[in-house]
Amino acid sequence: MASHENKSTLEVIPRNEEKIKKIWKTAFILLILTSIEFVFAFTLDRGILLYLIFIGLTIWKAKYIMMEFMHLGEEAKPLFYSIIVPLIFLVWLVIALMREGTDIFLLRW
Repeated sequence: MASHENKSTLEVIPRNEEKIKKIWKTAFILLILTSIEFVFAFTLDRGILLYLIFIGLTIWKAKYIMMEFMHLGEEAKPLFYSIIVPLIFLVWLVIALMREGTDIFLLRW
């Protein structure tokens, strides 16, 4: 019987400092945006201004996450626009449906 040694080796790859800095930068930017949302949530009165700020910051965070973590920033521009433009139309659709629903509700009463 041949003896087989079961050695597992771990290959250590040198750290890529550039990627680590990019991850920390992304985390810091998302932390700042989330902190701004948190401060606005407890300091501003509820109303259309607060909701517009939340929508804007959320879209900005979603875009940044898509660009960094989904690597769309390195892709071709048509791919980027094929995702962002429908998102803009979707947001417009939601706003339009909310407006129409409010108008119909007010007409019934």
